[in-house]
Amino acid sequence: MAPSLSKSDDYDTTKMGHKESMITLEGSSNFLANGHVVLSSVPCNVTIVAPATSSGCFVGFNTTEAKSRHVVPIGKLKNIRFMSIFRFKVWWTTHWIGSAGGDLEHETQMVLLDKSGDGRPYVLLLPLLEGPFRASLQPGSDNFIDICVESGSTKVTGATFDSVLYIHAGEDPYTLVKDAMKIVRAHLGTFKLMEEKSPPGIVDKFGWCTWDAFYLTVHPHGVWDGVKGLVDGGCPPGLVLIDDGWQSISHDEDPVTEEGMNRTAAGEQMPCRLIKFEENYKFRDYESPKKSGSGNKGMGAFVRDLKDEFKSVDYVYVWHALCGYWGGLRPNAPGLPESRVVGPKLSPGVEMTMEDLAVDKIVSNGVGLVPPEIVDQMYEGLHSHLESVGIDGVKVDVIHLLEMLSEDYGGRVELAKAYYKALTASVRKHFKGNGVIASMEHCNDFMFLGTEAIALGRVGDDFWCTDPSGDPNGTFWLQGCHMVHCAYNSLWMGNFIQPDWDMFQSTHPCAEFHAASRAISGGPIYVSDSVGKHNFELLRTLVVPDGSILRCENYALPTRDCLFEDPLHDGKTMLKIWNLNKYTGVLGAFNCQGGGWSRESRRNKCASEYSHRVTSMASPMDIEWKHGKHSIPIDQVQIFALYFYHEKKLVLSKPDDALEISLEPFNFELITVSPIKTLPNNVQFAAIGLVNMLNSGGAIKAVDECDKDGTCLVRVSVKGTGEMRAFVSQKPKVIRVEGEEVEFTYEADMVVVHVPWPNSSNSSVIEYLF
Repeated sequence: MAPSLSKSDDYDTTKMGHKESMITLEGSSNFLANGHVVLSSVPCNVTIVAPATSSGCFVGFNTTEAKSRHVVPIGKLKNIRFMSIFRFKVWWTTHWIGSAGGDLEHETQMVLLDKSGDGRPYVLLLPLLEGPFRASLQPGSDNFIDICVESGSTKVTGATFDSVLYIHAGEDPYTLVKDAMKIVRAHLGTFKLMEEKSPPGIVDKFGWCTWDAFYLTVHPHGVWDGVKGLVDGGCPPGLVLIDDGWQSISHDEDPVTEEGMNRTAAGEQMPCRLIKFEENYKFRDYESPKKSGSGNKGMGAFVRDLKDEFKSVDYVYVWHALCGYWGGLRPNAPGLPESRVVGPKLSPGVEMTMEDLAVDKIVSNGVGLVPPEIVDQMYEGLHSHLESVGIDGVKVDVIHLLEMLSEDYGGRVELAKAYYKALTASVRKHFKGNGVIASMEHCNDFMFLGTEAIALGRVGDDFWCTDPSGDPNGTFWLQGCHMVHCAYNSLWMGNFIQPDWDMFQSTHPCAEFHAASRAISGGPIYVSDSVGKHNFELLRTLVVPDGSILRCENYALPTRDCLFEDPLHDGKTMLKIWNLNKYTGVLGAFNCQGGGWSRESRRNKCASEYSHRVTSMASPMDIEWKHGKHSIPIDQVQIFALYFYHEKKLVLSKPDDALEISLEPFNFELITVSPIKTLPNNVQFAAIGLVNMLNSGGAIKAVDECDKDGTCLVRVSVKGTGEMRAFVSQKPKVIRVEGEEVEFTYEADMVVVHVPWPNSSNSSVIEYLF
């Protein structure tokens, strides 16, 4: 299949401008980037095609035998630092670094090569889909990088490939990845970039998920009490996510007409199968105390009562698996579409991933799979019912399962196409086109085929309160793992979906560590607290009284100096992530050292020898000011105001100044970075934001100024309540909040004023007169 730039909806790449490819194949032996060798000893069966508008090229290969799986070397990588994203579990990916082909992991989804000081640019290696085949990268012998191309079915074979890999070069790593994705978007025509979509409204709401509160025992009265507790504590949720435990399921040995609701321990549900689209008896038997007669029972009555009683609740989502349930559908269940139990088969690459309870259960018991030609009936039946009872969206979990089931269905790509097409159509019909959280979806099959409409997805493994393997230290080091998963995965996944950093518990020993990352992640913020067990002091640093959050405008990414480092087990690297608000930047520093992926044991494990105090440098230029949805111009900025959340101090910094940060394990610092502007009367001013909130600068919604008759007025609109701070070089004459003069303090170049909650979702206007 030759590359095409005019497939599907003719996505336009011409605005990128015509560029000569920076990637060339020299003498059929070396891949060059800007004249510098990046891959050597390229085999003679490797081919390239350069798109018309690109700084890269598509790579393929020829073989003499048609097979369903090929592993082919594409060149040697030696002495060039790389960062990569690979699948450490069937469902989840994470960050990995090295400097040679042999350092790669199996099931690698992308590789980014570091630039050099003598002109070699950054280089991206991105495995793709071609026809019914899907590609990934893996280590070969003698530092070769191998490309693995597989169909997932012995009945689907091929020998010649034109575009199973895309290589792209550029001088900016963030621009490089985005530009490459645009080329691939045009080439494949099977997905939409995040910039073409809008995330669901839940991203701007505080949420509560039932999972860690109830696991499979979730019930209506428990959900009610959970929401009430948060509302009474001043942190009303805008999203309620009813996780696993609401569906009608059974084991194969149970009568097909009886719900197997004795399956309440985590893990016991995984061999179960769905037996009806309607909710199980716990929600079906709910009776409204507010209404009698018709419509006073069931999930619909419960959702209506919940929203009527708690006005902050705008969205109620429920969980379901891509195949209906963990074990799919129960064959011959009345009212369900046809299905048959298929035995999963793991590919050699997936066999190299970490042992996983869910995979073991699914492989052992099989999946009740609905044939792809009628899978639309499953989603229509499930989603039409959910819409009819007032459900606003779904968390679709256990997504990356189809690759194991595809032998008799045309292979993994064709099976996935059918399922994602049906899911997309149903979401558009029943949940406003974007009412989905995608989960357990970390693989390029999903990214390239499942994101035409889906615009929000998890970017990290589950939040684990403790280590499921029993390591008591996992209560801590697993939290660092989670943060690194989310930060680095977002470099890849953020082009397809709005990154969701998952729920956490506000009473966990590392709760503030998690809260700080969620506050600046740019994604939704939701907790899975047990009923009545909340740290409201912490939650109020995240949640505005109306149930909304102060969300950044971009999605958080690692800073440049972290991209090719190991923030989990090198004992020296601090994870730094950056994001942008409307008027400020924010830099988060996190000491995550203490455990992560082990190549030898093929699992995540503790590395306590690296868990100690770490020191790093921070600068205003760690923030990529030009890379947000709305860039913040800083070309004329000579000095920045930096506010440290934990230390509660203000530091003035030139653009290239570097400040030292030192953190103990699993501690953090958030720095709000505000460009200082000189007003017409030579007063210097920089709004910091509500410093009682973790994302202080996210509270600032508008800033404008005027100068009249020698008086300079700065007007700042603020969302939320609390302590508003700003850097000013001169004490204001007067400060007004909503037109009323108020008291304020001025000390050490900071002016502090209290902003009351306006009893509405409107911003408060603060006026500074000089």
